[in-house]
Amino acid sequence: MKVAEYEKQFQEILDGDNRNYPYDSDDYVNYVKLNQSRIKRWRKKGEILPELEATISNVKQAVNWVLITEPWCGDAAHSHVFIEKMASLNPKINLTVQNRDAPGSEIDNYLTNGGKSIPILVVRDEQGEDLFVWGPRPKEAQEMVVRQKEDSSKSIQDKKIELQKWYNQDKGKTIQHEMNRLLTGK
Repeated sequence: MKVAEYEKQFQEILDGDNRNYPYDSDDYVNYVKLNQSRIKRWRKKGEILPELEATISNVKQAVNWVLITEPWCGDAAHSHVFIEKMASLNPKINLTVQNRDAPGSEIDNYLTNGGKSIPILVVRDEQGEDLFVWGPRPKEAQEMVVRQKEDSSKSIQDKKIELQKWYNQDKGKTIQHEMNRLLTGK
């Protein structure tokens, strides 16, 4: 599906038109509401770095970017707008979205330490061969999450706040630096 169709799911969930699992839970509906707010903020304030813009404009061969995600995923809310903005810079980049938990999802091919962590961005050539995979979050944030899992002194809420602060301070720069390295091979 295209990004607009994916984001339409957010409103359907918030309007109560989608009460399928896991959106039959108020907690998950609240995650979607929070993530919709984050997406709107990054769409308004998120800026693509000039060096990444130059790299993306130099993509000469058609590629397909497949973003595997879900509306409830907080990490995705901080990443998908930047991925969308990157893809929009070059008509040779075709971005589609897959819901992780939907039939036909490819997530089982892209597990993180055996888990279905998202978001995952798969970049493929025209023949459908994977060029690279990014995700489920920027490396520094991923390292933080791994450390947090080992730390029982903080509450889950405190860990979420710590990660949220990281994303807010980072302003999407780390994902862009990582994508620039992946796209240039440097």
